[in-house]
Amino acid sequence: MLYLESFTIPSADMQDSFFYRDGDIRLARTCYTDFYPFRVFNAREPECVAFAPVTVFYGGNGSGKTTLLNVIAEALKVGRGAAYNRSVFFPDYIRLCKYTLGGGSKGRVPEGSRIITSDDVFDFLLDLRCLNENIDTKRDALLSDYTQTKYARFQFRSMEDYDRLRQTNLTRRKSGSQYVKANLMQNLREQSNGESAFMYFTQEVGENGLYLLDEPENSLSAEMQLKLLEFLRDSARFYGCQFIISTHSPFLLSMKDAVIYDLDEAPIRAKKWTELQNVRVYRNFFREHDVEFDIKT
Repeated sequence: MLYLESFTIPSADMQDSFFYRDGDIRLARTCYTDFYPFRVFNAREPECVAFAPVTVFYGGNGSGKTTLLNVIAEALKVGRGAAYNRSVFFPDYIRLCKYTLGGGSKGRVPEGSRIITSDDVFDFLLDLRCLNENIDTKRDALLSDYTQTKYARFQFRSMEDYDRLRQTNLTRRKSGSQYVKANLMQNLREQSNGESAFMYFTQEVGENGLYLLDEPENSLSAEMQLKLLEFLRDSARFYGCQFIISTHSPFLLSMKDAVIYDLDEAPIRAKKWTELQNVRVYRNFFREHDVEFDIKT
């Protein structure tokens, strides 16, 4: 499904016209020395980015992957959780951008579409940690209550004692661990950070939406990255989702039929995943150590 069909960032000439007016340098006498995101892409200027159901922005650190995702997210006004790096010039830059929506969008970006960043995942993991700490506190209190109730002398004298009698009988029928488990939700700490991060994506990505994912491989092992690859592929293929992803994960880059833009190139252009420098570094590394895997070649 194509909700976003194309996106055009302002050309170098358009950006220059923002700073020059009637031959005078605009803002020349201001205190600003950084006009981010202006001029981030001048050397690699993509006149227009055309999108597929899955589009990937690839590039090294500082290539502008995250910036481009944030620009698109702000232009489309999709949902956002965590704050992001921006300057006072961000709105001016956004006004110079243009985009076209696809036929699946019915003239608007679907409700529920959003950008998901590493900070969103990190905040989710922190929330789980706080939840676990509260669970630990309640577990200790329940275990203490279990011990006191089970071995306390108690006689049923009136209906006012019914709840206490019920609790006493419950403790005598169960072990301490069984009692705590019956009265306490499952401790989410049983999942690793990577498993929790993967769970976060499966919870946040719904049907029929546009999702911008900023380096979703963070916190994920190779095995979990492959699970995420399968989840994203199926969401695009069967559940009407469109994804725009920034990544250097060779696993995500290998997604079949994804359109990959190499932001390290000037100008930016589409490439096969096997042509990307980062992927070739991985390939060469494992080739050099092939004999250590005891693999017959």
